[in-house]
Amino acid sequence: MMNNFLKYIIRFILFILVQVYILNQVPPINRFFVPYLYFLYILWLPFNISRFNLLIVAFLFGFTLDSFTGWYGFYTAPTVLIAYLRPFLLNILIPQEATEQSYIEPSIKSMGFAPYSLYVVLLTFIHHFYLVLIEWLQFGDFSLFIGKVIGSTALSILLILLTELLFFRKAKYRTNAA
Repeated sequence: MMNNFLKYIIRFILFILVQVYILNQVPPINRFFVPYLYFLYILWLPFNISRFNLLIVAFLFGFTLDSFTGWYGFYTAPTVLIAYLRPFLLNILIPQEATEQSYIEPSIKSMGFAPYSLYVVLLTFIHHFYLVLIEWLQFGDFSLFIGKVIGSTALSILLILLTELLFFRKAKYRTNAA
């Protein structure tokens, strides 16, 4: 239990640092492709986290990222949105009694390729749509809005795929030990 807690703390810090000091420093490619990977932290949280705790963690995660950038609410709002939607989507995509009792967290191995891919693509699109919508409300260029949602979503899905390949997560089975 403490080992998993430490793992999630380290992931929290690493995802924040990678987003702030690496990905946020990459200039947008053709205005439409902005690399975001930080929200993958929320997607990788364990199945058994309560909805309330999931929302608290998402808020703290987004707020921490906002604190680095100075744009309060910019990262927090979409992060909390996907945390709110995540349990509903997981309930639709996977049989609860089978996966939640067998595996600790979402992955290709625990959910299967198609459900996990749909899970990642849908939450990535929703996240990016809301994130870019917040930004778009300041500028108002609709073609930039659509292009940036599609471009950033595609780039983030590519980054997620690379992250999954580079940092293979073993699908840990649950045990009966408390």
